Amino acid sequence: MRIGDLARATGVSRRLLRYYEEQGLLRPVRLPNGYREYADADVAAVRHIRALLAAGLPTTVIARLLACVHDDEGGRMVPAACPGMISHLRSERRRIAGTIERLQASQRELDGILSAALGRRP
Repeated sequence: MRIGDLARATGVSRRLLRYYEEQGLLRPVRLPNGYREYADADVAAVRHIRALLAAGLPTTVIARLLACVHDDEGGRMVPAACPGMISHLRSERRRIAGTIERLQASQRELDGILSAALGRRP
């Protein structure tokens, strides 16, 4: 299938699909005319990429983990026990938790500034 077909099948823009290719997440075959030819399996791969991005994983981590996921009979993404997968996921979870803590501290500081600006105590 061509890039437009994959875009329609997944709801992901052509531009984003090209980005996924640049990041090594998709590997379409290049035809002699330069067109990209995607396999049917790339539809599931794009779904998996989108789910992993929604979980907050960067594309560098997704590139390492993408081969570790597949669809079950119901079409849901299921992780397989690949070497290093759990440690990668735990590391990313710690990174996200740290980011959340920093954002919450920033929010508290901003709340204090707003309260002071409005003449109220925090």
